Amino acid sequence: MGRRTWVSSRAAGGHASVSSRAVGGRSSARAGWVAYAVLLVFTAGSLFPLLWTAVAASRDNTRLARTPPPLWFGGNLPENLGTAWTDANLGTALLNTTVVAGAVAAGTVLFSTLAGFAFAKLRFRFRNALLTVVIGTMMVPPQLAVVPLFMLIAEVSWTDRLQSVVLPALVSAFGVFFMRQHLSRALPSELVEAARVDGAGSLRIVWHVVFPAARPAMAVLGMLTFVMAWNDFFWPVIALTQNGSPTVQVALAGLGRGYIPDQSVIMAGALLGTLPLLLVFVVFGRQIVGGIMRGALKG
Repeated sequence: MGRRTWVSSRAAGGHASVSSRAVGGRSSARAGWVAYAVLLVFTAGSLFPLLWTAVAASRDNTRLARTPPPLWFGGNLPENLGTAWTDANLGTALLNTTVVAGAVAAGTVLFSTLAGFAFAKLRFRFRNALLTVVIGTMMVPPQLAVVPLFMLIAEVSWTDRLQSVVLPALVSAFGVFFMRQHLSRALPSELVEAARVDGAGSLRIVWHVVFPAARPAMAVLGMLTFVMAWNDFFWPVIALTQNGSPTVQVALAGLGRGYIPDQSVIMAGALLGTLPLLLVFVVFGRQIVGGIMRGALKG
């Protein structure tokens, strides 16, 4: 009797566990569909401004002024793109912005990685005080430095030259802090000490030890810096005074001038200025995400 009761209770427990797993599987499946639905809504909301820019670029100024606004494409997209490309000299502007954003991103990643390694793993006097000063500079509005910075570039005859936009942005306080935080966790101090014991110099340690450990964070910082440099408007519109070497944002500002600005042409120029960033994300997005995942697995 006892054996039969134990068997029946075990069978009942087995059925209960199977049914609980089935219920858990159905609930997780429902949770998965809910998560996908929420992500779909947020993705659609994120892509809507880009879609609206393309729709507005394919219409004319009269249609954009009507209510309700158009929600689908018109037939003026090639004409508006050609007008924006010619009037804003976007060919030169895109080339200039690529040079500026690429140089700023490369310089920021390099110097921030070196400074972040120094603050994270090296021992020197006033290290914490200097790090506090670096972090404190992020609280200072950049507009406060515009007048002395412009006086400096005017003194060395750099006005309306791309180096006046590149050089002041080569070092980023955020980049230094970001790389310092990453290397504090991702780079063991024992690994650096082992490299020193093996006779490696400072440059060899940086090249063979620091850079491999910092690669995921370097990719993220490079992407963020490239996007910020590409979209920067405030300092380039001041430094590039004669518009002889405009960046994309400075060139697009010229499209809005006139008694009645043509909003469709402005939207066409904004679309042309956004496409290179989308191309960068498409080409390098997978490598950046893969680098982040590899860094997370190693950590």
